[in-house]
Amino acid sequence: MRVLRRGDAGPEVAEIRSMLAALDLLPTGDTSDGNGFFDATVEHAVRAFQQRRGLITDGIVGPATYRALRGSSYHLGSRPLAYLVSSPVHGDDVFALQERLTELGYDSGRPDGGFGPQTERALRNFQRDYGLVVDGICGAGTVRALRQLSPRARGGRPVFLREQEQVRQAGPRLRGKRIVIDPGHGGADTGVALEGLREADIAWDLARRLEGRMKATGMEALISRGPGHSPSETERANFANNAGADLFLSLHSDGNRSPYAQGVASFHFGTGNGTTSTVGELLAGYIQRELAARTGMRDCRTHPKTWEIFTRTRCPAVRVEIGYLTNPDDRRRLSDPAFRDVVAEGILIAVKRLYLLGENDQPTGTFTFADVLAHELAKAE
Repeated sequence: MRVLRRGDAGPEVAEIRSMLAALDLLPTGDTSDGNGFFDATVEHAVRAFQQRRGLITDGIVGPATYRALRGSSYHLGSRPLAYLVSSPVHGDDVFALQERLTELGYDSGRPDGGFGPQTERALRNFQRDYGLVVDGICGAGTVRALRQLSPRARGGRPVFLREQEQVRQAGPRLRGKRIVIDPGHGGADTGVALEGLREADIAWDLARRLEGRMKATGMEALISRGPGHSPSETERANFANNAGADLFLSLHSDGNRSPYAQGVASFHFGTGNGTTSTVGELLAGYIQRELAARTGMRDCRTHPKTWEIFTRTRCPAVRVEIGYLTNPDDRRRLSDPAFRDVVAEGILIAVKRLYLLGENDQPTGTFTFADVLAHELAKAE
């Protein structure tokens, strides 16, 4: 599909208007001519939908927003569901299936609305246990059985409790932990660029500084791209999945039309309706607090998102937007190698805090790289 934005017109826009109207974000009955117009009202409705679904709130209907709009029209039972490698199925009905399987005690993976191999395995196990045809297809008979059974678990998010338990069992030491560091953009994609500073270069430099510190503690740090490459988000996620990463850290800087926009923000998987990666949210919070305390940058808080990098990465993932290159003060700080050292140390300390789980911890902003090394050596003895 083509990307749709304000000023566009045609049957594709009429379809968008119809889907927004079905969600009560637009008045009904204004799309009958089949030749809709993308005006300011539609843009506002698109932004509201994106905000609700944890998408980038830009008012533009690109592939991710269109897929989410289409998916919102489905409910569990409105169509057969199956794992299709060549054309993956997405939608609210898949999300409902994943939630229901989880309630019944089957590990369908992260409830992200995408029917993948883990969801298929959980569905087959459910069908086998309840004497249904084991075909991995969620049809009318399977939906009926899913609705008739009482859940084994209510409240909480079992799949994310498993994430927490994995962190607890991994222990407080950093040695042996496998972390994928993902510097944003790269190659011909420079990201935000202003006054000789390029987002891709800053992210690469930060990744190398963080890699060195992590390796010094005994961690296995992997960088998702080379300096001249810009993988897609799917390729970056696949890199982490194939590496069996314990955590995924994506490094970016931001830009804005307003020069007054500034500060640091952290993002993790979350749908905005209560479904969130518990460990991702916890790590994002640690990173946010450490960087705000150590750098003095404006604290733009943590936010749940359904970005592709989160839905396709199997391990807990966090994306950090470190400053705005369009803000003079943030740009000055990011151009200083000593400042980037502070950022790298803050992120490492945040990862250490995650694995400490509150034990032998220190106040935010006071834990040092030397403290981390001493802790690792003491545990090794």
